[in-house]
Amino acid sequence: MNTAQADAYLRRIGAGRRPRPTSEVLRELHLRHLRTVPFENLSIHLGEEIVLEEQRLVDKVVGDRRGGFCYELNGAFGALLAALGFGVTLLAARVYGEEERTGIPYDHLALRVRTVDGGDWLADVGFGTHSHFPLAFGERGEQVEPGGTFGVVESGPDTAGVRGPGGAAGAADLDVVRDGRPQYRLELRPRALGDFAVGAWWHSTSPASHFTRSLVCSRLTEDGGRVTLAGRTLTTTRADGTREVADLTSDAEVLAAYRDLFGVELPTVPTVRSRGRDGDGGEG
Repeated sequence: MNTAQADAYLRRIGAGRRPRPTSEVLRELHLRHLRTVPFENLSIHLGEEIVLEEQRLVDKVVGDRRGGFCYELNGAFGALLAALGFGVTLLAARVYGEEERTGIPYDHLALRVRTVDGGDWLADVGFGTHSHFPLAFGERGEQVEPGGTFGVVESGPDTAGVRGPGGAAGAADLDVVRDGRPQYRLELRPRALGDFAVGAWWHSTSPASHFTRSLVCSRLTEDGGRVTLAGRTLTTTRADGTREVADLTSDAEVLAAYRDLFGVELPTVPTVRSRGRDGDGGEG
């Protein structure tokens, strides 16, 4: 990413250039990204190809003023941070689901970020409802912030279905916990963006992926709440937890919500594309 592209990205999230890549600057960029670039899976249902290449991701987020899911959002944000002088390492994770079991390999992409003032942070702008600010990577106690009470803790015995070679749990893995519930299990081995292509393909095509079975567009709001459009259901959650839910009945209302609440201009209302188990387009 060159200087002009980095500056355009900063304008996209409403930020200006800062002289040094410090922890304070990282916190600001992280929060601004969550407030302006939506977490969304619209490309899957609009028939748009998802390509995990830096330029393609930046073109989508900055040029097209769109969002994406974890691989796209954290992939693009990591490229911006690297261009600004931060030390960035891409990390793979498996997301916890039902019965606290984890998903597929390369299920999620997160960022380990080093700052010039000695900070070592877990940054994640691609997990939907999550921390508003980066989490201290080396801190093993509770980290209380507007998004909840978080922890980055050493993973315990393999009760979550994650096993390394020979069936042993990866001793170096970390669990990211929010309000007492594990969110994902993080591997510490550095990865390349292309490593996540298999995860992006699975989440974009498998009938077992919740992304192929639902539509979502969501972002953090200025007051610390969240606004989410799931199909035609618009949910506004305030910082105190109170919610307003509205069903949008017309295509015009849906397109206006994408435009006015998320900055996403669409020519047509996306609909869930049914996928059969064998990719035949039938019901999954």
